[in-house]
Amino acid sequence: MPPTTFLPVIDLRAASAPAQFRRAALESGFFYIIGHGVDERLKRELMRASRAFFAREPSDKLKLRMELGGRAWRGYFPVGAELTSGIADQKEGLYFGAELDESHPKVRAKTPLHGRNLFPEDSDLRAIVLDYMDAMTGLGRRVMETMALSLGLEVHFFSRLYTEEPLILFRIFNYPPLAGGSAPAWSVGEHTDYGLLTMLLQDDSGGLEVKSPTGWIEAPPVPSSFVCNIGDMLERMTGGLYRSTPHRVRNVSGRDRLSFPFFFDPNWDAKIGALHTIDNIDTSRVAENNAAARWDGTSVHAFDGTYGDYIISKVSHVFPELRRDVL
Repeated sequence: MPPTTFLPVIDLRAASAPAQFRRAALESGFFYIIGHGVDERLKRELMRASRAFFAREPSDKLKLRMELGGRAWRGYFPVGAELTSGIADQKEGLYFGAELDESHPKVRAKTPLHGRNLFPEDSDLRAIVLDYMDAMTGLGRRVMETMALSLGLEVHFFSRLYTEEPLILFRIFNYPPLAGGSAPAWSVGEHTDYGLLTMLLQDDSGGLEVKSPTGWIEAPPVPSSFVCNIGDMLERMTGGLYRSTPHRVRNVSGRDRLSFPFFFDPNWDAKIGALHTIDNIDTSRVAENNAAARWDGTSVHAFDGTYGDYIISKVSHVFPELRRDVL
């Protein structure tokens, strides 16, 4: 495996993994994981089926348009339809989440971001995506156990209090190569993720960049790994000890880039506040993270409410035309 220049590669099987997690979280908020146990064949099948979907005619892809997903916030969007900080992203994508039928209590209650997914009927994408989400949900629990140990907490701390029924969101993105001239400089602009943990599978095109104290650094593909990063809620829980690091994407590979971010987030109804049981917490770091310094002009430490409240306040700005479906 080729080494990465800046971001650590952590083997989940190693006894030292919690200590490595803590160091990575303190230094960058980004790291690679290997030894994760997710089937490599499943990952290859996901890439194959995703490429086949994005190669379809636009009119065919729009049969799964997000407007048909309603409050579940699922389906397809074309290039330019999703916004980051008010600027159109140069990507197309598919939104998925935990597959929940009409009998689920949150679906019956018309809770946003809960419900059924939209899949093409003439493809094996459905079976592959559902298998992949199951595998990644298990991995998310495993990573959060290691994260708990890195904070001096008992191993099941997060699952017991915050992720008994995690909000699972999964995206498949296709980034066309950026053109020259007056085209946007970024495929996706600077942003942080909203929840606890993001685990990213990417193809070999590259383009992901991470903000560091000394500037932007690349997060190139590492074979058989996932790129992981900390979300806003883990920053909030740790009082700023662990930071949700801004990142962005610029696809200059000259070909399409596939990206598969999986979000392992808190329970929808969880009220997220700063924890007071973390070893060596430096609460002075909270003050450093003022709203003016963040990419979106807000502070995760000033928010009051449930995780559902927080994520709705964010995603309603991503697709303004769909906002009425979730508010």
